[in-house]
Amino acid sequence: MSAIPVDQAARLRHLMGGQAASAASSCPQEGGLRLRCARIIAIASGKGGVGKTNIAVNLSIALSRKGHRVVLVDADLGTANADVVLNVQPRFDLSHVIRGERTIDEIAVTLDSGPRLIRGASGLSAVADLGPNDRQRLVEQLALLERRCDFIILDCGAGISQNVLAFAQAADELLVVTTPEPTAMTDAYALIKVLTRTPVRPSMSLVINQVGGMREAEMVAERVAGVAARFLGVCLDVAGHILRDEHVCQSVRLRRPVLDSYPRCPASTCLAALAERVGSQRGQTQGRPGFFRRLVGFFY
Repeated sequence: MSAIPVDQAARLRHLMGGQAASAASSCPQEGGLRLRCARIIAIASGKGGVGKTNIAVNLSIALSRKGHRVVLVDADLGTANADVVLNVQPRFDLSHVIRGERTIDEIAVTLDSGPRLIRGASGLSAVADLGPNDRQRLVEQLALLERRCDFIILDCGAGISQNVLAFAQAADELLVVTTPEPTAMTDAYALIKVLTRTPVRPSMSLVINQVGGMREAEMVAERVAGVAARFLGVCLDVAGHILRDEHVCQSVRLRRPVLDSYPRCPASTCLAALAERVGSQRGQTQGRPGFFRRLVGFFY
């Protein structure tokens, strides 16, 4: 991958250090009923092992601590493990809602750190087998989440499977996680490339994880964003970077989020900055159909 021009590198540096736009507006009303206002943020990666789940979990916690109502959906339908990081054992998951056995409130686990966790399930792809009435009932049940919270964070799988692409396209925004490893950058670009060819292109930003410092983060951003701009015509923003920090590994072994275990460590500081940027941006939710309605459409 080639480097991008100096002026674009400066723009990326400004994006990584700058303040985001004004805060999201309050939820609209229609006929006295509160409509969807949750911002749906999908977090995905081109390959596994880049820290995607840790970022999703800790971003959810950081946003919750800022006063936002947050739901974390473990949407990695193959190897869901947000519950492992959080050391919780949900009894139910989305498959129980799909089968009509539980409501969305009954499967959600309220965490001590603030957010609510909903465990995904491989059964979500079975939506394609539902009849119109069952599908509508499912959408209405899931749509309750979008009226009751400010953010829904989706911890998606790695790679370019149908499930990952469906969640990414249905979300309002997509954070693509990569690291300085050449394979991680190449696979992140591959994910971005596939999504540019889908019928619905999500708003995409980069999160650079496991970097030694600001300069390394800038170099990774320059390489990935430069190739995406040159060959795909896509302008990628940089949502933030997370420093390489042994405290993260220690937290995983403790099965506690790093923001809980080591709130003042370098990685936690970066995660708090990421939440500050994400939380202060203006959401683009008005005028769009509900997330779960869009998602079911992709699976159907």
